[in-house]
Amino acid sequence: MIFYNPSGAPELACNYCGCRWYDRLTNTCYECGEEVSEEDIAEYQAALEEFYARTGIRP
Repeated sequence: MIFYNPSGAPELACNYCGCRWYDRLTNTCYECGEEVSEEDIAEYQAALEEFYARTGIRP
């Protein structure tokens, strides 16, 4: 799931429990252990690109 923080930047959260913390080595949620799907990652990347285009902010 994607939600937007107060500055308008997208953040990825677990579809199952809503946690925003992931183990990047295992690609799983710290809270419930569910795997982050490739579709979720692609959706998040697209939301980031939209944010970058809209704001001109790029890391």
